[in-house]
Amino acid sequence: MAFTPALHSEWLKIRTLRSLVGGLCAVLPATTVFSALAATDSGGADFDPLFSLFFGVSFGQIAAIAFGVTAVSAEFRSGALHATLAAVPSRGRWFAAKTVAVAVPVLLVGLVTGAVSMAVGKAVLGVKADGLTWSEELRGVVGCGIYLTLMALLAVGLTALLRSGVATLSILIPFLLIVSFVIGDMSGSVADVLPDRAGQVVFHESWDGALGPWTGLAVTGLWTGAALLAGAWSVRRRDA
Repeated sequence: MAFTPALHSEWLKIRTLRSLVGGLCAVLPATTVFSALAATDSGGADFDPLFSLFFGVSFGQIAAIAFGVTAVSAEFRSGALHATLAAVPSRGRWFAAKTVAVAVPVLLVGLVTGAVSMAVGKAVLGVKADGLTWSEELRGVVGCGIYLTLMALLAVGLTALLRSGVATLSILIPFLLIVSFVIGDMSGSVADVLPDRAGQVVFHESWDGALGPWTGLAVTGLWTGAALLAGAWSVRRRDA
């Protein structure tokens, strides 16, 4: 099967699985609600209006990760991968189609989420958001789409490597909610290159670390690329 029909097939799988559609749809409300809540608490000397607008991405990314995990882990249940590979014998082509089928909807939802989160957050912040420039706002919206896509694809690669959605979520969720937030704050500049912390620099109006908004996303992209390469290796080398 050529790439385009394989991609169409993977897209049909996503559209027809309620758990996948639900996970993807949860990105918007999770991000927007927590961003709005963060905007209501806008006191303090270290207040960053841009980060307040996109604070909810830290929670919305959980839904994006769950979407990526479910899209791949479904193939390893009940022998579904055998039927998939019978239709698409080229494992590399199938994994590439799966990756694109996950990336495109997450990117689109991420861009919409970024725009809605910014609009709602600015409404809550009021005059406190007046100092933001249009380029900073655009950077936040575009960065939201790219960041969520990279985190979903990171989950795709790890799930293909581990062949278990439970194992992947058991690693990623505690890492994002505990390791990165708690241990990361005590480890100095080393934490700046963690996949989530590096990518979220794009949501800060200013940042004292070594990474900038786009270099931070590039670091997250390197983590994602490594995970996808490991996942592709596992798909090509291990038995279905």
